Amino acid sequence: MNPSLDTSTPLLTRRRLLRALPLGAAACAWPAWAQGPKAGTPGPTVLQVVDTSASQIDVSRDFLVGARAAWQDTNARGGLRGKAVRHLVLEVDGSASSVRSAVDALKNLTDCVAVVGTAGDRAASQLATLLRREAPDIAHVAPWLHNAGADNQDSTFGIFATRQEQIAHAVKSLSVMGVSEIGAVFGSQAEYASYRDDLEQVASGLGMRLKTYYPSNGLQALAGTLNAQSPRILIFLGGTPELVQFAQGIEKQAAQRYIVAMSDVNLQALQQLGVSRFTPVIATQAVPLVNGNQPIVRSYRETLTRLYDEPPTPQSLAGYISARYAQEVLQAVEGPLNRASALQAFARRTPMDLGGFRINPDNKRKNSAFVTQSMVAADGRLVG
Repeated sequence: MNPSLDTSTPLLTRRRLLRALPLGAAACAWPAWAQGPKAGTPGPTVLQVVDTSASQIDVSRDFLVGARAAWQDTNARGGLRGKAVRHLVLEVDGSASSVRSAVDALKNLTDCVAVVGTAGDRAASQLATLLRREAPDIAHVAPWLHNAGADNQDSTFGIFATRQEQIAHAVKSLSVMGVSEIGAVFGSQAEYASYRDDLEQVASGLGMRLKTYYPSNGLQALAGTLNAQSPRILIFLGGTPELVQFAQGIEKQAAQRYIVAMSDVNLQALQQLGVSRFTPVIATQAVPLVNGNQPIVRSYRETLTRLYDEPPTPQSLAGYISARYAQEVLQAVEGPLNRASALQAFARRTPMDLGGFRINPDNKRKNSAFVTQSMVAADGRLVG
């Protein structure tokens, strides 16, 4: 059993959080529950599932910090409908068995009105599939990230740009810049199987040449296979640890290359590791820039500063937005707040301007993509 994470405790620093969270898949065979704030009258419960495996923890920990900040701030202001929200966190290791255990646990949580902010691409997709089949009565809200295959899940309601939408944005932006050839590097066979066709279709539609790479003998070895004829701009599909390995291999080469990553790469972690000294990394993000002036971003920075000793990151901003979106929808539920009424409220998919973050779903319950890009320059600066 992993240590409990208390949602109601303020000023949880990164150092304390990392001591509480497991640092690898072997340490998280079974989830940890976070006890919510005490209240005279029981309030609604929301469940958050986070993947704390070694490949996902750098993203999940930041996303969880942002979500916690939002729920704590809401409870400090009176909660939802006058009652404190119980925010429960369930850790998984990204494996099918651990996600299965999360669903089994959820079935016994009769007071849980929604699953909000699942963090980890693989975990989010697995959970969406299981919930549709075994618990279709509960809303699965604002997962981070999920692929387009989750959009046809009747009870999954995404608000962030999917991996496919981010790929399309990245490739199109390169096309507009006049780039005619790009490389596609996949962090694992799983990414290769999931996103190769999407990337090829987008590149072909824009008349771009695409060369594909995947790690049959490791990412550093793969980087060593690049030569003078290889594309200088590479789109990377994988997590932060995989990108670090690949970038370390690239830095041994004389030719400078640019890497375009998706939003499951943590730029702050890359800064700390110094992997961009010779290879600038551009990250596609599904949230506004953290130094932006939108009301939701200003609220996020103020809340984060007040409650946590943490720098702002795109992932924690996403966690904050996921919780704030759920709060807005749940607050507006008419009549008793329960699984059925919450699911009905999210299923309406009413357009919302969440402090400058526009959520405008179409009839397929898919949001119109909001995508920005940030870069870790060769000197280590983060450029929006």
